[in-house]
Amino acid sequence: MHRFTNPKGIQLIKSLEGFKAEPYICSGGYLTIGYGHRILPSDPYKIVTQEKASQILENDLRKIERSVLKYIDVEINDDQFAALVSFTFNVGTAALQRSVLRQKINYGHYEEGAKEFLKWIYAGGRKIIGLMRRRKLESDLFSSYRILDKSLL
Repeated sequence: MHRFTNPKGIQLIKSLEGFKAEPYICSGGYLTIGYGHRILPSDPYKIVTQEKASQILENDLRKIERSVLKYIDVEINDDQFAALVSFTFNVGTAALQRSVLRQKINYGHYEEGAKEFLKWIYAGGRKIIGLMRRRKLESDLFSSYRILDKSLL
């Protein structure tokens, strides 16, 4: 069974990635367009609308969602899933697979897992302010279950 990123997660990814109608080189050094789509040699994109970029993002997210489902073995809520999709969209599926973040979550240590997001803030050996912001937002979204649980009292 497939699981889809909720609207809150899609909005988070869009806001973090930003929209670019024309190709640009992302901080990872890749030719990118739209909402963080890495342009492949077979991609025909020279310019995209926001609507087209949203379609491309949805296609990209299907692959990421499958990876999160493959590597996370425990039950998580929609916001936790969305946070993991955003994280994996940014760092890649191999990073999720080998991460302590994944291990903590799969052991049911959700609060410790939420803290692990905050360790992924480096690029090229340097702390990146944009990554610090992104990981805080992902961690907060992942941790939102605590707020939801308290509201049930």
